[in-house]
Amino acid sequence: MKLKDLKDKEKLYTIIFESDTPLGKKFDVVLIIAIFVSIVFAFLESVRTLPLILRRILEVGNFILTALFTLEYIARVYCSPDRKKYILSFFGVIDLLAILPPYLFVVFPTARYMLLLRSFRFIRIFRIFRLFSFINEGFLMMQALRKSLHKIAVYFMFVLILVTCLGTLMYIVESGQPNTKFTNIGSSVYWAIVTMTTVGYGDITPVTAVGRLLSAFVMLLGYTIIAIPTGIVSANFIDVTNKKAENGRCPRCGEKIRKGDRYCSHCGEKL
Repeated sequence: MKLKDLKDKEKLYTIIFESDTPLGKKFDVVLIIAIFVSIVFAFLESVRTLPLILRRILEVGNFILTALFTLEYIARVYCSPDRKKYILSFFGVIDLLAILPPYLFVVFPTARYMLLLRSFRFIRIFRIFRLFSFINEGFLMMQALRKSLHKIAVYFMFVLILVTCLGTLMYIVESGQPNTKFTNIGSSVYWAIVTMTTVGYGDITPVTAVGRLLSAFVMLLGYTIIAIPTGIVSANFIDVTNKKAENGRCPRCGEKIRKGDRYCSHCGEKL
């Protein structure tokens, strides 16, 4: 690669990926505005009573914005030092998902509304305006969720088995009644899920005394177990927050720190 091309690539990388320079910050601000406009267009386009001429204008506007976002994604891949790392990163996946829905419109007409995934790109606003404390808190939350994943998976399996058993039991109690809505086990399990989560649509209700008693039990049971995931995540969040620097490395990014440092020089984490 020629030296001039290399310099142009580095300059493009600075503008697109860095917000410390005036051009980089302007680029990110324009990008955020474009994302906001595209989301507003998607909301308006979903209104069925909209005049046809206005709907066509919105469709053209979304097409133009999608083309710009596509060029932006290609530019990010082009100037990225490690293209594979960017493509597989969180922002890389979101950037790709943000441009795919309009292209899937030909096969799946309603898929274009998935472009609302572009709202995830607003996360960049924390980096643009240097709201690093919010980024750190978000990182801690992600760490807590990651540590809680296995416990929550076990809890989910337990709840799934529980609602299946309760739904089956309600089917046994109610299925023999005239005009019953508990016509099969699937509908009964659906009732158990709706009741245990305290949503209570009321589209399926028991008519027998035993069924109502079981329904009351399921409601109370829902209140007792629905807070368990919150407790699991909260406990892990406290553990992650109180984690101290070990072996001369930052508890957040794992980079080396100097003795006596109050903040990590790499990620800004308070030590």
